[in-house]
Amino acid sequence: MRLTILGSGGCTVIPKPLCRCAVCEQARREGTPYARTGPSLFIHDEHLLVDTPAEIAWQLNRSRITRVDCLAFTHLDPDHTEGLRVVEQIALDFRSWQAYPEKQIRLILPRALDERLERLQTAYGPAVAFYEAQGFVSRMPFQDARRIGGMKMTAVPIRRPGPPSFLYVFEREGRKLVYAPCDIKPFPADREEVRDADLLIIQPGIFESGLKHGFVYGEDHISRRTLYTFEETLALAGRIRARRTLFVHLEEYWNRSHDDYLSLERRHADIRFAYDGMEVTI
Repeated sequence: MRLTILGSGGCTVIPKPLCRCAVCEQARREGTPYARTGPSLFIHDEHLLVDTPAEIAWQLNRSRITRVDCLAFTHLDPDHTEGLRVVEQIALDFRSWQAYPEKQIRLILPRALDERLERLQTAYGPAVAFYEAQGFVSRMPFQDARRIGGMKMTAVPIRRPGPPSFLYVFEREGRKLVYAPCDIKPFPADREEVRDADLLIIQPGIFESGLKHGFVYGEDHISRRTLYTFEETLALAGRIRARRTLFVHLEEYWNRSHDDYLSLERRHADIRFAYDGMEVTI
């Protein structure tokens, strides 16, 4: 499998607008890999896009992606869905205001997400209803697992209160990718599907020290409900026997630059921190 990390950032881009901290100022000066946009993955083998942050059109152009056949979401938080309108920008034939038929995108979601998709509203109603009516997307909900061309895609739910969230297991030609970028606690480590991955792509979790403004997470902080600590995430990767781990969804408020992440890579075996436009082959 050939992958591109279109966006390696988290809920806030780096540089954060108006922020003058050292991390954001360096990102303004240096650009990529210090600058980061919202979370998104592209799997070239099946032309599959996972998540559409606000910057998705720019991300696709930067990585010279020329074809998108399928789109999936891990969950429906704004940093993963705000760029859904990209389906119109890709497929629109302005002469008819309908889609070019060959550019229609298959929207492949677990039923629990598909059922909530119409909650993404515009002033004119549900965005997906308009995109579907114009032929920009066709919705193809599934339960548990389905095939996309030569690849098997398994949706594994995160069993927690609140809106549904999923991680995905992608398998092709004997290779396995586990994609779990955000809101993954409690991680379903008991599921056989997530074990022995050739690559685990996951959020690193909370860094307890070195945060902006000297902030310290309290024991009851809301972030602890959906995120592990970095050390807990490393231990989790070991428990599920991931051969390699790639960290994404790198948050601005962790106050760490690309150089800081490179330093962490040197201290731990078989881990890397992603950057925008990073290409990976499994």
